[in-house]
Amino acid sequence: MNLKGRSFLTLKDYSPEEISYLLDLAAELKAKKKQGITGNSLKGKNIALIFEKPSTRTRCSFTIGCIDEGGHPEYLGKEDIQLGHKESVEDTARVLGRMFDGIEFRGFSQETVEKLAKYSGVPVWNGLTDLYHPTQILADFLTMREHLGALKGKKLVFAGDGRNNMANSLMIGSAKMGVHFTILAPEELWPQESLVALCREYAKESGSEITITKELDAVKGADVIYTDVWCSMGEEDKAAERVALLRPYQVNAELMARTGKDGTILLHCLPAVKGNEVTADVFEKYADVVFDEAENRMHTIKAVMVATLGNLDA
Repeated sequence: MNLKGRSFLTLKDYSPEEISYLLDLAAELKAKKKQGITGNSLKGKNIALIFEKPSTRTRCSFTIGCIDEGGHPEYLGKEDIQLGHKESVEDTARVLGRMFDGIEFRGFSQETVEKLAKYSGVPVWNGLTDLYHPTQILADFLTMREHLGALKGKKLVFAGDGRNNMANSLMIGSAKMGVHFTILAPEELWPQESLVALCREYAKESGSEITITKELDAVKGADVIYTDVWCSMGEEDKAAERVALLRPYQVNAELMARTGKDGTILLHCLPAVKGNEVTADVFEKYADVVFDEAENRMHTIKAVMVATLGNLDA
């Protein structure tokens, strides 16, 4: 499958077959790395890593993934370049596109990453915006395949802020890949109806079901319970209000028991605020899975770079 030259801005832009291909490639690259085998698919490639928001997993994953495949990553923090301040996003994109072969962006506005892709002329990868976090979903799905054996027909429940970038992206990815997806949240934090409608169209093709509910019994039969911080970066002023709204949706032993299944796993994109969205005891019980998921950020991000920019024969 040829994805060369493509940007990776949202899973809306990728077909189920293309997503499966990226997961297969990630599994292959992971297996090779475990054997001590790295590649040269990015040899001679220079990659700009733009970070408006700090990161552990995203920064490390792009850096290591790039170096493993022979490329050079260059970190550009918000103090290092004039993105959208003294220089327009369009002009910065055109400059970086002349110097770099690929650009990662992690920040606030989806519009910014889309402008980078439009004006740079090189592949641009979304490392997180306020709307979407597509590389995280690839890591989540690879982890589900490893622990559950498959994606299609599995039931994934996201408990928490149903409007955040994780809920949005999980809903898109699940709808495309045939995963039955539920957002469990108070009505005030339900996703945009337009996105739900779009995902239900995807779900018709894949045979999955999309459910938005405030009822805790919706976790019954879940293969995966997924949660995320209750306040995303930039929303710290809403912390007290968010905690009050979401306390009933905390992932604790009682909620896990409501699934009625022994094999249910917990996923969390990290960092975790234990005692808020998840209790410490439940987090530790599933820590091996959660940190498999964290490691899989690296393998899946590497796959995205290799597929869209690299020389697969190297």
